[in-house]
Amino acid sequence: MLGDISLDDISGGDGPGRRALILVENLSVPFDRRVWQECTTLRDAGWEVHVICPRGSTRDTEPEAEIDGVRIHRYPLRAATGGPAGYVREYGSALWHTARLARKVGPVDVVHACNPPDLLFLPALWLKRRGARFVFDQHDLVPELYLSRFDRGEDLLYRGVCALERLTYRAADVVLATNESYRDVAVRRGGRRPDDVFVVRSAPATDRFQPVPPETDLKRGKPHLLCYLGVMGPQDGVDYALRSLAKLRDELGRTDWHAVFVGAGDAFDAMVRLARRLGLDEQVQFTGRVPDADLVRYLSTADVCLSPDPRNPLNDVSTMNKVLEYMAMGRPIVSFDLREARVSAGDAALYAPANDEAAFAELIAQLLDDPQKRARMGKIGQERISGQLSWRNSQASLLAAYAAACRDRAPVAARVSARRGRRPRS
Repeated sequence: MLGDISLDDISGGDGPGRRALILVENLSVPFDRRVWQECTTLRDAGWEVHVICPRGSTRDTEPEAEIDGVRIHRYPLRAATGGPAGYVREYGSALWHTARLARKVGPVDVVHACNPPDLLFLPALWLKRRGARFVFDQHDLVPELYLSRFDRGEDLLYRGVCALERLTYRAADVVLATNESYRDVAVRRGGRRPDDVFVVRSAPATDRFQPVPPETDLKRGKPHLLCYLGVMGPQDGVDYALRSLAKLRDELGRTDWHAVFVGAGDAFDAMVRLARRLGLDEQVQFTGRVPDADLVRYLSTADVCLSPDPRNPLNDVSTMNKVLEYMAMGRPIVSFDLREARVSAGDAALYAPANDEAAFAELIAQLLDDPQKRARMGKIGQERISGQLSWRNSQASLLAAYAAACRDRAPVAARVSARRGRRPRS
């Protein structure tokens, strides 16, 4: 726990002269905003930072890049298709490329692995045997992700992902949790000492999320704009949002809105088809991923933002990045009643009973009719982001975790120099 530690009090494990290697399989970097913020925090603390990650499809496509002093090594990766065999191919390829590039990077003080999947402990163990400390950055609870995404119950594959999570916890020297719920899992289920688990909350980059004047044209001739931002996977609730919008129109008689859904994912095409079946083609726009400037334009114009993640084993205990980004932009939110959604948003959101689409629609209508309430909620969200949920607090926790991992351990450069300075035995 951090107690009264401030960012200026932490050296990040004597950062100057130390090397960190961050492993990511789920997203490219710097597209992965959380990982990029961690990279730049470590760089500013004096660390030499390397990242191994997949190449992006439309951005982050170069095999090698040095961006703002961070060295990024990317590999080609085809996303899984066709069920379990597809995941075996994807993860097997990712592990092979990660090991190959880790050898190229050479000795490091810390190997920092970000899940999913819970397989990166394998290259981390190889690096641990060569003197590195292992920091496990738990972005997702993979057992809960499995239950929420595939709805197959606690079958053999579920028991397998639980075993991989246990092995990862056991291998790690320090664990980073994205919120207190994840921290509790690391202690209770992972058997970690509380002092070895650090909460490093994801937080929006406030220089990226700065409101601009609203653009009436984005409302497509309607008085109000509704906005969804984020991934569109099976567990993300875009289908709940679309059915809620159909109820808003059909049961509440509200046609005074246009909705824009920004983002992409496995369920994107299915959600476009669902909107068509619900007769929402004229009122719902799917943009796919858009440049930051366009994202800010949509959010600055939105009257209400949507966080329709249904309650399931993963969502109830996860911090949703879109909620924090809505708050940073000063937008009021309608969400289902999830434990960590309340922790993040507080009074910046209205909460419908879990998975109740009719209630979700009614709360949207309530906010559309009350501009003063929308303004109050937006201000509350911005104040929470600039205060207790700011990235500065997360920076302090990240550097404290690195300091704990490297306690009583000389930098790798010094250890290599010492070995090279030894005379060979006669």
